[in-house]
Amino acid sequence: MYTDVSLFIDGEWTAGTSGKSEPILNPATGKALARLHHAGIAELDRALAAADKGFKTWRAVSPFERYKVLRKAANLMRERADEIAQLMTLEQGKPLMEAKMEAMSAGDLIDWFAEEARRTYGQIVPPRAEGVTQLVIKEPVGPVAAFTPWNFPINQAVRKVSAALAAGCSVILKGPEETPASCAALIRAYADAGVPAGVINLVFGVPSEISEYLIPHPVIRKITFTGSTPVGKKLASLAGQHMKRITMELGGHAPAIVFEDADVASAAKQLAGAKFRNAGQVCVSPTRFLVHESVYAQFVDGFVATASQIKVGDGLQKDTRMGPLANSRRVEAMQMFVDDAVAKGAKVAIGGKRVPGDGYFFEPTVLTDVPADARILHEEPFGPIAPIMRFKTYDEVVAEANRLPFGLAAYAFTKSLKTATAIGTAIESGMVSINHFGLALPEVPFGGIKDSGYGTEGGSEAIDAYLNAKFVTQTGL
Repeated sequence: MYTDVSLFIDGEWTAGTSGKSEPILNPATGKALARLHHAGIAELDRALAAADKGFKTWRAVSPFERYKVLRKAANLMRERADEIAQLMTLEQGKPLMEAKMEAMSAGDLIDWFAEEARRTYGQIVPPRAEGVTQLVIKEPVGPVAAFTPWNFPINQAVRKVSAALAAGCSVILKGPEETPASCAALIRAYADAGVPAGVINLVFGVPSEISEYLIPHPVIRKITFTGSTPVGKKLASLAGQHMKRITMELGGHAPAIVFEDADVASAAKQLAGAKFRNAGQVCVSPTRFLVHESVYAQFVDGFVATASQIKVGDGLQKDTRMGPLANSRRVEAMQMFVDDAVAKGAKVAIGGKRVPGDGYFFEPTVLTDVPADARILHEEPFGPIAPIMRFKTYDEVVAEANRLPFGLAAYAFTKSLKTATAIGTAIESGMVSINHFGLALPEVPFGGIKDSGYGTEGGSEAIDAYLNAKFVTQTGL
């Protein structure tokens, strides 16, 4: 069922004229599934011309009509969820259940932005003089260049594309080369729902070549990117040179704080589940576990017990709870983090090495007594390793939580309302979840601060980045 993946330009699926392609690998086996066609300059020019034309068409469509098209796309994603989940698991590796949840949640996200299309309200500003009318009108910013990652090939793309379409913008989506088929299935749903030709376009290829061509191009008026902080800074700098509006959802290194009065058993179970979801390849994954010294041993025992029950394997197998990493480079990075921490005094409570055999599997790993100079406490691991450290005082743990330049997500567990309120205020992060995992819902903000990015891709604020506020004032002749 997995076939070669093409480009989508001006309403047509095409292999392009460059003749370039690359293999799409199954990370559970390391073997090729099919091939992915690349876009060259000719295809990018066609996509730009299509987006320019499509914008003129789509912006003239009423918000109510855009809403109806998007709602149809949402329903198509739900109807096709089983088929899309198979594609995603084959190319990305996550368990089939998680893949289906991602496909289904795309419908909820599209629905949310469809409703937001009808609520792009302006304002009437009271004038200072009689006979003057002052209006603030919301207008679509223009064609959008969107860049999305491989770890959630639908979840990240659907936020960007849906917000743009809801606002009346056209889009060129540079999808993830590692996981293109499920992303292409998302674009097919929009097209089949009735989005006009040229309004949405999908390209793949050499990421740096595409970004360096699209971002400066005068047709493009808005840039949105999800990925690593170093790449995001480069793209933001390039966009800034051309005064392009940006939304950046970048890397994180989320602290997870367990206070002495927490429900330790519940915290250990919830945090372990969140840590090993998608093999730890989640931008909001908890990555630095800060546990009060009085409950440290109890937490470690509970966390290790949960980790030990995780079945690692091919995501297509029903009993699999954690799939492979994306590629061999990620496996090598995990081993580097473990070896570095152990060399500096950390202990391996469970895991710590690659799973033998085919594919890119790494054991669910727990490191204890991790020293402050271990690399894993400074660099986002983006994998299934949980470093657990002790803390003594509130001030100490706040300082550690805020030490790094990242500020995407943070977690805390406590039974004290006073502590919960204080830590929610003290942590420097775009998102803080206390005593549960409540992030990434369509109706809530999703984004970071500091080196973790700029802007939000959820909640009522998300569509604002795709709109210009135009002030119109007039008086009678």
